[in-house]
Amino acid sequence: MLDTAQPDNTRAHVRVRDFYLGRQPILGRDQALYGYELLFRNAPMGPASIDSELSATAAVIAHAAQLGLNRVLGGSTGFVNVDAAVLNSDIFAFLPREKLVLEIDQSIDASAPLLGRIAELAGHGFRFALSDVGADTPQLGELLPMMAYLKVNLRNTSPEALQDLAPLLRETGKNLVAEKVETREEFDACRELGFDYFQGFYFARPAIISGRKLSPGQVALLELMNLIDADADNIVIERTVKKDVPLALNLLRLVNTPAVGLGHKVDSVSQAITIMGRRQLQRWLQIMLYAEPARRGESMPPLLTLATARGRLLELLAKRLRPGQRAVPEIAFTVGIMSLMDALFGMPMNEILQQMPVSDDISDALLHRGGFFGDLLRLAESIEVMDEGDDQHVAPALADLALSADELGELEMAAFEWSDNVARYAI
Repeated sequence: MLDTAQPDNTRAHVRVRDFYLGRQPILGRDQALYGYELLFRNAPMGPASIDSELSATAAVIAHAAQLGLNRVLGGSTGFVNVDAAVLNSDIFAFLPREKLVLEIDQSIDASAPLLGRIAELAGHGFRFALSDVGADTPQLGELLPMMAYLKVNLRNTSPEALQDLAPLLRETGKNLVAEKVETREEFDACRELGFDYFQGFYFARPAIISGRKLSPGQVALLELMNLIDADADNIVIERTVKKDVPLALNLLRLVNTPAVGLGHKVDSVSQAITIMGRRQLQRWLQIMLYAEPARRGESMPPLLTLATARGRLLELLAKRLRPGQRAVPEIAFTVGIMSLMDALFGMPMNEILQQMPVSDDISDALLHRGGFFGDLLRLAESIEVMDEGDDQHVAPALADLALSADELGELEMAAFEWSDNVARYAI
């Protein structure tokens, strides 16, 4: 059994309620989703009781683990930032070691006791990543051999320095991770230099291409969505679905996922359309727009998981904040999932809305982040990109919405779990 005791063999008892988390995607060289860096935050606006000197980071990690990190990670690998206090704590009994990478900063004091603790945890199956690696990091002696991943922050490394650093890092034989990748150009450059993984939201930033045309699959999905908006007969919708065999199969697969929760098997397109209803069908068509690249044999698009998680989070937030208003959660979901369509299509959002007419509330939220739905969208976006010292927008947003961080954390975990179920069945 893994000895998770602190050096004096006393155990730290953690009681923490208010926390929220960010989940930043990490992609492979094929741009398929590999994992997430999990950024846990103790709420600055609510009470947190920690019955020891254990850091707040360790406390919220332990609490999230008790709620179920599998709900957050799905089938992916999770990178979690830890410091010396966390490494010497007793939280590791809670953590799924086969799914986690423990990330430490290269500036950590690599004392003999700490090296021994890292070696102990590594011996029990935990993997380690070293972040903020610089030109002198390959000379760190005893620490480096115990690392499985080396992470380079592009915001702290010039392109010229990166050209010199990358060959040195490749010689270590470690997995190389480029973090804070913000543009396609940065991704391409790091890929050329031999990096294995890429962290950042470059894939979610719209690359506008003049005159870009949608794929036949996307056109078929938009045609169906327009039929639903026009209140076409079910038989017309059914015929349109059946003309696209992969679409029909994917629709049936999605209808039968646990995320839909019908409780019985649906085995015909007609039955699926009837049982789901127009609103639910519109929702699944929106999801399949993001899954469509995978239907053409491409890798799992990270936009799919990001958009579905964002849409579901907005829906759950709207249900919590506006109970009893049936249409509000549906609108919130649409705002969330449509908010990344400019990146999906490579078109400005205003042009997309000209082809997909929406209500004024949705348009205001998507174009200006205005109104109630715009507030929800800004909150979701702030959480996604938060980093150390860069989450100052979350607490004011929670205050404006009269929402506790604990409520947000639980809704996030539910949204991540739902998104993972949907993404696995959507392609």
